[in-house]
Amino acid sequence: MINLRPVIYALGPLVFLLGISMVLPAMADLWVGSPDWGQFLFFGGLVAAIGLQMFLANRDTSDSLNLRQAFLLTSLAWIILPAAAALPLWASELGISYTDAYFEAMSGLTTTGSTILTGLDDAPPGILLWRGLLQWLGGIGIIVMAVAVLPMLRIGGMQLFRTESFNTADNIIPRARQLSFAITGAYIGFTALCALLLMMAGMPTFDAIIHGMTTIATGGFSTSDGSIGSFDSAAIDAIVILFMIIGSIPFVLYLQVLRGRTLAIWRDEQVRVFLFTLSILCFCVIVWLVIWKGFNWFDAARYGSFNIISIMTGTGFATTDYGAWGSFSASLFFFVMLIGGCAGSTSCGIKIFRFMVLFKSMKSWMSRMVQPNGIFIARYNRNPISEGVVSSVMSFFVLFLFSLITLAIALTLTGLDWITALSGASTALANVGPGLGDIIGPASTFEAVPDSAKWLLSAGMLLGRLELFTILVMITPGFWRD
Repeated sequence: MINLRPVIYALGPLVFLLGISMVLPAMADLWVGSPDWGQFLFFGGLVAAIGLQMFLANRDTSDSLNLRQAFLLTSLAWIILPAAAALPLWASELGISYTDAYFEAMSGLTTTGSTILTGLDDAPPGILLWRGLLQWLGGIGIIVMAVAVLPMLRIGGMQLFRTESFNTADNIIPRARQLSFAITGAYIGFTALCALLLMMAGMPTFDAIIHGMTTIATGGFSTSDGSIGSFDSAAIDAIVILFMIIGSIPFVLYLQVLRGRTLAIWRDEQVRVFLFTLSILCFCVIVWLVIWKGFNWFDAARYGSFNIISIMTGTGFATTDYGAWGSFSASLFFFVMLIGGCAGSTSCGIKIFRFMVLFKSMKSWMSRMVQPNGIFIARYNRNPISEGVVSSVMSFFVLFLFSLITLAIALTLTGLDWITALSGASTALANVGPGLGDIIGPASTFEAVPDSAKWLLSAGMLLGRLELFTILVMITPGFWRD
């Protein structure tokens, strides 16, 4: 059997940190006299105590984790933390069930952005702050996981991003700790800058802080039912667009820039393809809105660019109900939500680099068909792409499609119509947020979705956030055998 003590030891500080974080929304509620401050304080103390006990009871164990323990730690962290984060939501004056609370917490920590809540404009500040904190903390966890953990676990081609400092599956915890300090500094800096610029653009301070956290995390939780559109400001839209893009670029590249490599971001092939794809999509949507929908150029650029960038980066903010633009927009947004941003960022979706590996491998294969004696090598960032990476990426695409179809069919069994089920499965696996249709579209919430569907969607968010293999590998008998 797997030795669980190193896993519990590593989980302890994460649970403790989550519990301590509940003090902030408790203080916010106490400031305005909301009774929810007691719930946050009670559950914060309880969760922190449990996390501390998990750490102290296993402190004599080794820091190092083997491969199976690393899989288990990664999966359990993203299952247990939402379960704990849901407690104050469940006990608050919102009066929601634990199912709804878990869905909201899972959506927050995975930075999906789907919500079951309405009346956010009048919600207690503690609830709004807690939702923002969940996405902000989840964004940090996603970056560290994508840079330090998943490449070692060889998940979906992520081994392509192995670095010299993280080239083995041993000692994951101390090495991830070293990297997380540098990443956290950049992450905090971008969050503060985003919040400051939003305040300068006219957004209230409290709203700016929360949107600063959820924008850089590409999460999409807002303080208003109308999302960013409720502020009706072109300046705010532009700032949010900038930081959604910043959050979708690998954070290790920002560290390289700080170390003197000023062109590191532009020299990265994945970033160039990501920015080029965004530009083409924005141009197409803008032209379509002007010609077929009668928008003027300014409004087309403002609303078209914002919403297409929000969906592709997996943020899920909205400035208008783009679902009302017609069938073309619905089809386009459905496929765009699956693309995602760059690996090593807070963005979601399949990721740009996987499409690049797929197309480069296909081009190399087709060239060999035309010239059987030729030598054609697929390259990524000027380095040859190994067969292991190609196989891993191909497997990911197949598994993603299989998971999407399976989840969509399961959702139809709960009574949802096909459009809601398919877009719900897509937005969950791609960790985007809003779906399509009248029930879960950009102008709606997931409140009307049956409880059974909410648990399925929560599982889909988990699968998508952990790149599918991390969870599914643990259901194989071989994983549990010595």
